[in-house]
Amino acid sequence: MFVQGAVPGDTIRAQVRKKKKNLAEANTIKILKKSPHRVDPECRHFGTCGGCKAQDFEYGEQLAWKRQVVADAFTRIGKFENVLVHETLPSPEVFYYRNKMEFSFGRHRWLFPDELGTVDREQEQFALGLHIPKRYDRILSIDDCRLQSPESTAILNASREYFLANDATVYSSDDGTGTLRHLVIREGKNTGQRMVFLVTFDDPPGLIEGFSELLQKEEFGVTTFIHGITKSRSTVAVAEKEKVYFGPGIIEETLGAFRFQISPTSFFQTNSYQAKQLYDVACDYAAFQPTDTVWDFYCGTGTITLYISDRVKSTLGVELNEYAIENARVNAKLNDVENAEFVSSDIAKFVRKGEAEKHPSPDVIIVDPPRPGLHPSVVEAIGNLGVERVVYVSCNPSSCARDCEMLSEYGYRIEEIQPVDMFPHTYHIECVVKLRK
Repeated sequence: MFVQGAVPGDTIRAQVRKKKKNLAEANTIKILKKSPHRVDPECRHFGTCGGCKAQDFEYGEQLAWKRQVVADAFTRIGKFENVLVHETLPSPEVFYYRNKMEFSFGRHRWLFPDELGTVDREQEQFALGLHIPKRYDRILSIDDCRLQSPESTAILNASREYFLANDATVYSSDDGTGTLRHLVIREGKNTGQRMVFLVTFDDPPGLIEGFSELLQKEEFGVTTFIHGITKSRSTVAVAEKEKVYFGPGIIEETLGAFRFQISPTSFFQTNSYQAKQLYDVACDYAAFQPTDTVWDFYCGTGTITLYISDRVKSTLGVELNEYAIENARVNAKLNDVENAEFVSSDIAKFVRKGEAEKHPSPDVIIVDPPRPGLHPSVVEAIGNLGVERVVYVSCNPSSCARDCEMLSEYGYRIEEIQPVDMFPHTYHIECVVKLRK
């Protein structure tokens, strides 16, 4: 029974809203007795906004339940027995930990009960914030958010006020008209650099120039501002044309001794504070030797590939996204790394069609796939390579457990699993799995 609005230990009255053969979903109607682990949420938008789902649950208990989620996935889905799952590594920061927030503009503002009848029509038809869960047509105009930084919230509120005051229109894919689409804020938590990326449908005279002047106020700490224009009806915050108004058009972030350039659409681990711990676990599980050759599948912009480069003989990052590979090569030059190579290719084709034969055979393989996990052909390709050590970094324990079960058919066994909390106050949990032939 999956119950919305309850935490473990609560005694509640609930209403079932969906029932299937093996499970049901319900909503909490009334809390009859509070769990000893229930706490008061810090954010006033909690319960309406979908950014944090578990802010009312004691953080230490969140970690325990996240470990249980990982253990259950490997027992029930992977069919593994007696697997060593360590206690979850806590995030160094549980608020203001995200280095990226993507806000949306909308024509339909979601109103709180106490706002009904108090908000004028103009403000009701203009929203800047986050989507209401399962309501992609409604935007919650949040004025306080504990996910990124106080400066990020200040930029968000100032942006809303500026565009309202300047009668800026909001784009809608329904009729293909309007200007404003997305406001993306990215931060280098370890460098103090901050980027604002505004995505619009068109470029009204003077509107963006005035916004650029606003962002240069000292209290916002913005080091670069980029304006992007897209005519696509897609809801993704990307642009066909970009113009840098001030700053270098990128920010930098550090992980250990390495620096990484981040562009408006680059992938980078969202929790900078915790990313280093995640990669350190991967390094520990890989048991690197100075003579090792390492292949990093789904390498993205090369963060893991470069982070491990000073511990091994050579590294090879493979990723289908060509733009990510370009970023990875830039980051390699930025860090004077000469033993890392990057290839843009489908992973399975890379291994199967002879391209892999152009490179030294790996001693270790690291995989960090997206949420759906590994395609069976990729599992087969890894299995046929037969390397001794495989480290699986996963953002989805369910797909990871399934993939590890398939890898076990090629003679791999799980030695240990380390859950790593990258997203406090949410249900998401990352894990690193150590597999050995």
